[in-house]
Amino acid sequence: MLKAIVSVTNDLTTDQRVHRTCIALSKAGYEVLLVGRLRKNSLKLARRSYSMHRMKLSFDKGPLFYANYNLRLFFFVMHRPTDLIVSNDLDTLAGCYTALRWKKFFGKKTRLLHDCHEYFRGVPELVGRKLTTRIWKTIEDHIFPGLNAVIAVNQSIARLYEQEYSLPVTVIRNVPFRREPGEAADKTKYGIEPGQKVILYQGAVNVDRGLEEAIQAMKFIRTDAKLVIAGTGDVFDRIRQFAADQKVGGKVVFVGQVPFQELYPITLMADLGLSIEKDVSLNYHYALPNKFMDYIQAGVPVLISPFPEMKAVVDKYFIGETIQNHDPGYLAGRFDAMLMNTERMELYRQNLVRAAEDLCWENEEKILSGVLEHLKAS
Repeated sequence: MLKAIVSVTNDLTTDQRVHRTCIALSKAGYEVLLVGRLRKNSLKLARRSYSMHRMKLSFDKGPLFYANYNLRLFFFVMHRPTDLIVSNDLDTLAGCYTALRWKKFFGKKTRLLHDCHEYFRGVPELVGRKLTTRIWKTIEDHIFPGLNAVIAVNQSIARLYEQEYSLPVTVIRNVPFRREPGEAADKTKYGIEPGQKVILYQGAVNVDRGLEEAIQAMKFIRTDAKLVIAGTGDVFDRIRQFAADQKVGGKVVFVGQVPFQELYPITLMADLGLSIEKDVSLNYHYALPNKFMDYIQAGVPVLISPFPEMKAVVDKYFIGETIQNHDPGYLAGRFDAMLMNTERMELYRQNLVRAAEDLCWENEEKILSGVLEHLKAS
């Protein structure tokens, strides 16, 4: 059987796109090994249909972490037989590509598939950090021209890489598996009364996601609702303290880290799903986030930033609304206007049925299967 090694820098707990990729690889005839890292607070992994390995690293963040991870990844891949290496984002690419070159030097026929989950040099954490951005750009410039195949999560990001490196990039959208209607999680488990509305943010709790303003908006909202934040991230502790300082603790619920296998019932609780990132970087501007697509699959109307990829979907299917700014009073008004308009929200939910049928992994997987077949034949 063919073998594939898939690499990410996270701890494998919540990464749904990589899980879907691994399933597709298994269907294509590969024995899959997914490699990530083990952190101090990592949850125990549930059993999956493919193998997983989490590396213990000496550093948790910063340049030493990336150097440590890619060096360990290089040796890990080098000492294992593999027909296909899948790198996810630029922060895994150096280790994967170096291993590929050495394998070819020793006469091994190995291919590399690079998956751009985002426009990496456009992440908000790199805004204003010219030296760090230049280092990542140097790595990209050295490696991208030699890649066997590149895929990206949406057309905007694909176009950026195509224009920069004059290579074809296949779009495979970041959409979930088709889900049948299910049973929502018990609201009372999270301190929510049965009749209360739920405004949901799920995903990474990182900078400039609009969470501070959404929390402040809960001071002005007239609807009987709670804001539920499901996920963790770089600023999780800071955001939780911010909610306490704003004295809106009774209206904001922090669920913490949720394995993706357990997330769907929580999403089904929601009456409104938020994806209100700020326009601070190219990566956010061109994003088509996991959470946005998860809301659609769960039939949850959305309130989003007016970024091109998300707005195109909202406009096409008429499944939600956009914001114009992040003023907390304005956001509270938008929350109320949507949650109180029963007729409009029902129309959104009806339209979400068709959107969910179109925007599912079963459709995108066919495109990925074509990429994999091409790599096998090359």
